Amino acid sequence: MAVAVLSYLLGAIPAAAWVARSRGVDIRTVGSGNSGATNVLRSLGKGPAAFVAAFDILKGVLAVMLARLMGLDPAWVALCGVLAVIGHNFSVFLSGRGGKGVATSFGTVAALSPAIGIFAFVLAIFTMWLTRFVSAGSIIGAAAVLALLGFSYLVQLPPPWYATAALAFLASLLIWQHRDNIRRLTGGNERRLGEKA
Repeated sequence: MAVAVLSYLLGAIPAAAWVARSRGVDIRTVGSGNSGATNVLRSLGKGPAAFVAAFDILKGVLAVMLARLMGLDPAWVALCGVLAVIGHNFSVFLSGRGGKGVATSFGTVAALSPAIGIFAFVLAIFTMWLTRFVSAGSIIGAAAVLALLGFSYLVQLPPPWYATAALAFLASLLIWQHRDNIRRLTGGNERRLGEKA
């Protein structure tokens, strides 16, 4: 139980908000208002955004690795990874606000299933490069996780049930977190990568 709480608190560390605050910016009042690397990129530039992205990925990885080091049951390990993402998206340090969980979800997915995580990451990055929409890449990456899970059952080589449940939940949550982006994408008014807040 203590490790689960720690996983949430680890995920809840609002790197984007704290980095922005150190530069005199309230990340919740600029751009999308999200405490994530994309909003930092638009508001503060590439250097701070790269730091935030790396830190947020590490939160997901560390939550899973810490649970494993503590010898927890694999189902609890998966839950700790999920809780890190929940912490990022709904941070106690930001009154329940946060980011959309893209980087932290990737860290968790990659730690739980490296093959699925890497494939989804490559597809997401390619989509971002092709369209210059971070949201599109994030959504496609999440959809790829769901598709790969479905394919794994078709070929009768699925991950364990707890990993399947965690990955499916995280992918679905990420898509839901991007519901406003989906509306803007279909409406033709989503901001492209590189546009300032």
